[in-house]
Amino acid sequence: MKPIYLDHAASTPVHPEVAGVMLKIMTEQFGNASSVHSFGRAAKKIINGARDVIASSLGCSPEEWVFTSGGTESDNLAIFGAVAVSSEKGKHIVTTKIEHHAVLHTFEILEKEGFSVTYLPVDSTGLVSVDDVRAALRSDTVLISIMFANNEVGTVQPIAEIGELAASRGVLFHVDAVQALGALPITLRDIPVDYMSFSAHKINGPQGIGGLYVRRGAPIHPRQHGGLQERGRRAGTENLAGAAGFAKAVERAVQQLEQKQADSLVLRNKLLGELDIRIGNESYTINGNSKHYLPNITNLSFPEVRTDVMLMNLDMEKISAASGSACTSGSLEISHVLRAMGLSSNLLNSAIRFSTGLGNTSEQMEYVAQKVETILKRLRNRD
Repeated sequence: MKPIYLDHAASTPVHPEVAGVMLKIMTEQFGNASSVHSFGRAAKKIINGARDVIASSLGCSPEEWVFTSGGTESDNLAIFGAVAVSSEKGKHIVTTKIEHHAVLHTFEILEKEGFSVTYLPVDSTGLVSVDDVRAALRSDTVLISIMFANNEVGTVQPIAEIGELAASRGVLFHVDAVQALGALPITLRDIPVDYMSFSAHKINGPQGIGGLYVRRGAPIHPRQHGGLQERGRRAGTENLAGAAGFAKAVERAVQQLEQKQADSLVLRNKLLGELDIRIGNESYTINGNSKHYLPNITNLSFPEVRTDVMLMNLDMEKISAASGSACTSGSLEISHVLRAMGLSSNLLNSAIRFSTGLGNTSEQMEYVAQKVETILKRLRNRD
């Protein structure tokens, strides 16, 4: 069996069609989109074309799309950019305890700058309560930031209901949709949201390129200063190949969404079914929500084995999985997401995230379950 990659929630392989689009630009186009000569106009056409494709695919106006360097910058630009022009109204912001660190660390900086932050709890499945959001709102609340779907356990949040609440109270609403893109249907004009963050490398696009949806009329203050690129919202010479690759990846992701959802569910059910047969469902626990979840992310705890031990043994079998967010899994710290869910210590210390995508097969899921069985047996015999 060839190496099996089950860490698509961290980063995905670039699709050949995306790579083809990017290679053509990298080898044939080198103009600066801000230049007025023919090479510059050709570069500008590439950027505008990519923006049009993404806007059409996600249901927004091209003017509402800002290219960034990735999800982290998109989160930072939305949060810092929103509060910078709203602080006169108030300095209270609301988020959850399970956000990506691109959001949580940004809020920690804002706290040092005098903002008050409410970190909402989640239930044992990772779901935030709309009632808790409502109760947290104050007269000086200026921003709510809640992710669309969690990157560690896949739980999908009630974004539409929270967005309607925010709009009714005149509070800006930011959503980190990095994991949701390509896994859930997204039509921005139909979602009550002011800012939404995206990243290309989660949907078989290139690393180092992302985007931020900024609703027409929503305030935004730039974080980078220089030229007037992106309508003055994000200075810097545009990443031509990255933008074009991102556009192709978004186009593919939207067109093939239903098929991907179905394929992901087949793989998830195959993995869980094989584990039930081989080790029994009493030997593992599914972490996350049983109704509102991304089928391509399956977070499991194997209470008999520590996370680091299981990951090391899986890696020895050429199976790549993760312990949580790619930004923290290398440190093997206890997941702040699972901790916020209130899981017991034996589940906290034994959680593994399997995330599927391009190239994964049912045969691979059977092989993974077989190797988990082998690892458990081997470790039991040592004891």
